[in-house]
Amino acid sequence: MYGYDTLISNYLNMGKDINDKEHPRDRFKRLATDRTNIVLKRLKVLSNCSNRNIYEYDEQDIDKIFLEIERKVKETRSKFHFSVGNKKFHL
Repeated sequence: MYGYDTLISNYLNMGKDINDKEHPRDRFKRLATDRTNIVLKRLKVLSNCSNRNIYEYDEQDIDKIFLEIERKVKETRSKFHFSVGNKKFHL
């Protein structure tokens, strides 16, 4: 498993093809794994805000945070679905 520093390094190099001959499936698996681990790490950091001894918040704050996270997850997930509607329109 990659360390957090490696994940950040890979994230910063996302637009650069380190290995142009890497198979698309392998590249997907590598990048998707790294990027997912970054998201999971950041969610863990967000959960630190749940400590009521240090922070003050109400249900509205929590709802606002998680509604936005859920909206973005849904939006992102929809980009991964294969579109059946690739057919051209005909009368």
